[in-house]
Amino acid sequence: MPDDLSLQPGQFLARGVCRHLLSLGFSTVEEFTPDRGLRVDVMGLGPKGELWVVECKSCRADFQTDKKWQGYLDWCDRYFWAVDETFPTELLPDNTGLVIADAYDAEIIRMAPEDKLAAARRKSLTQKFARHAALRLHSLRDPDFAQPWV
Repeated sequence: MPDDLSLQPGQFLARGVCRHLLSLGFSTVEEFTPDRGLRVDVMGLGPKGELWVVECKSCRADFQTDKKWQGYLDWCDRYFWAVDETFPTELLPDNTGLVIADAYDAEIIRMAPEDKLAAARRKSLTQKFARHAALRLHSLRDPDFAQPWV
């Protein structure tokens, strides 16, 4: 488990986002891979089975160099950006959600539009989420036993 000194700015945002989603009844996994070639910063699984993706952007350059984000839209019911209070939010697309976050909490400023996943994809993704979370927990309890994050 990294200490605060080893966290990058986006990881501080992710921690605040995860805390906020937890307060809304969501379970979260950071750095989740819904499909080959994609890695989302935060995937949230809600109490009714809804799946949210939150991408954390620590600065303008981080956002402007992200060429994959639209590929994440097919893997969630709602898509959000999480940024800090100094980020120029006018850069972010209006048809996405907006979260203002810091290392300790977050607030949803603009709710993302809902685009429900197909039932088969939801089932597959929920199972992958559960497997990923269980393997991550196992690695904390038994760090010498390497497992692929599949």
